[in-house]
Amino acid sequence: MIRVGSPHGRRKSTRSIYLAFVLLGLFWGSNFIYMKWASELITPAQITLLRVFFGFLPLAAVVLQRGVIRREQIRHLPHFLVMAVLATAFYYFAIAEGTARLPSGIAGVLGGSISLFTTIATLLFLRTERPNALMLAGVVTGFAGIVLIARPWERADGSIDIDGVLWMLAATSILGLSYVYVRRFLSPHELPPLALATWQTGLALLVLLAVTDRTGITAILGDWHAAAGVAIGLGILGTGMAFLIYYYLLQELGAVAASGATYITPNVALLIGWAAGETVGTLEIAAIILVLTSIAMLQIGRQRALRETRR
Repeated sequence: MIRVGSPHGRRKSTRSIYLAFVLLGLFWGSNFIYMKWASELITPAQITLLRVFFGFLPLAAVVLQRGVIRREQIRHLPHFLVMAVLATAFYYFAIAEGTARLPSGIAGVLGGSISLFTTIATLLFLRTERPNALMLAGVVTGFAGIVLIARPWERADGSIDIDGVLWMLAATSILGLSYVYVRRFLSPHELPPLALATWQTGLALLVLLAVTDRTGITAILGDWHAAAGVAIGLGILGTGMAFLIYYYLLQELGAVAASGATYITPNVALLIGWAAGETVGTLEIAAIILVLTSIAMLQIGRQRALRETRR
C-alpha cells in the first residue's frame, strides 16, 4: 500500500499529472486533423453534432458514477443554456468551419490563441483584474502571430482563406467571453466543474439535434479513418476525455498551470499537419513562436497581477 505522503506516492502522483498534461495537449492538438478529414464528407454543423454527441458519452458515464448532477442545479438552467449555445455549440461549429477552410496545422495554431482572447475579455469586463505591461505586450505579440498566419498582404493569391481565419478567431473570442460569463454568473455558486461541463454539453447536444440538417451525415461512414476520427478522436477523446483530464489538472495544479497544455496543442496540430503533407514554412514557424510567446507572457503577467492584488 502506498502512503499519501510517501516519496513513492508523490512520484506516482507527479507521473500521473505529467501523463495527463501530455495527453490533454495531444488530444486537443489532434482534433484539427480529424475535423479536416470529416469536412471532406460532411458539413461543419454535422461534425459539431457528432463531436458533441460522442463527447457527451464519457461525461455522462462519469457523472452517473459520481452523482454530481443535483436537482437544485436546475435553477441555473438559463446560464447553462447560454454556455451550451455559445461556448459549446457555436464554439465547436466555428472551429469546424474554420478548419474546413484552412490547413489543419494553421487552424491549430489559431486555436491556441484562446488565452489571448480570454485575457482581453477579462481585462475589458472584469474590473477585479488590471493589465500590466507584460500582459499588454503579450496581447500585441499574440496579434502579431495571428497577422503572420492571416497574411493580409497575400489576399490576392488566396493562399490563406481569410474567412477561415475569421471563423477561428470568432471561436476563440467567444470562448474568451464565456470565461467572463462563468466568472460572473456561475463561479459564485461553486458548482462542480464536471457538473457544469455535463450540463452545457448535454444541452448543446439537444440544441444541435434541433437545428442541424442531418441529410447526408451517414456519408462519413464511407471513410473509416474519418468516421473513427470524429467518433473516437474528436468526440470521445478530444472532447469528453479532454474535459475530464482538464478538470483533473485543475484540481491538482490550478487553472494557470492546467492551461499550460495550450503550449502543446498548436505544436501537435502543426506537426500532424506537416506529417499529413501540409506545408509548414518559415512564416508558420514564426507565427507559432509568437503565439506561444504570447501565451507565456499572458500567464506570467496574470500571475504577477494576482500577486500584486493580494499584497
